[in-house]
Amino acid sequence: MISFGLITEGLTDQIVIENILAGYFKNPDLDIRPLQPERDKKDENKFKGYGSWSQVFAYCRLKDFQEAFQFNDYIIIQIDTDVSEEHGYDIPQRDKNGEFTPKELIQKVIEKFKEEIIGEYFYSQCQQRIIWAISVHSIECWLLPLYYKDNKKSKFKKCLETLNKELVKKHDFTIDAKKPQYYRQFSKQYRKHKDLMDCYQHNPSLKSFVVDIESKKIVIPLEDE
Repeated sequence: MISFGLITEGLTDQIVIENILAGYFKNPDLDIRPLQPERDKKDENKFKGYGSWSQVFAYCRLKDFQEAFQFNDYIIIQIDTDVSEEHGYDIPQRDKNGEFTPKELIQKVIEKFKEEIIGEYFYSQCQQRIIWAISVHSIECWLLPLYYKDNKKSKFKKCLETLNKELVKKHDFTIDAKKPQYYRQFSKQYRKHKDLMDCYQHNPSLKSFVVDIESKKIVIPLEDE
């Protein structure tokens, strides 16, 4: 079985990505291994406070990151861009010509990993096994196509606020607190291949993630094969 290692900002990001992978490959039993943050048997962060963009950067600088390629076929790196201008992240969201498009911002994040975080030499060796999940500006934006049919499905700003307006109507909760069970519930629709294929292209950074998966030409047997 092809294996995927997950390096993400937090547990809830892992849950969303797991559901997307299950839907894309039409297989709910993929070999997915949380690397950062690690998870315990109760489906919680193994270590408290291990969810942030800084921890994604920190993990990818470790020897553990390089060794992960010995035990995983592909490594998925997820990071939000909402605070990319913060010190330590240091990626601007605009220049003198205006705001960067999601595609441009994603490329700048990848370039930072390549040049400053992973290192160009190792990156040249492993780039075909890295799948980028750069969420502009947050992974909650990836969920809007499940709940909106108008132009809100393509939003990449203030997505949490927009998403909550529909969640409270349909599920009677909001996600101001990042509770794993909530993310599992409202992202599970992506486990259906048709729903994922109908939705992914409406959000620019979700589309980038799915297209990157597609580019690897990964073959995984269907559940009933």
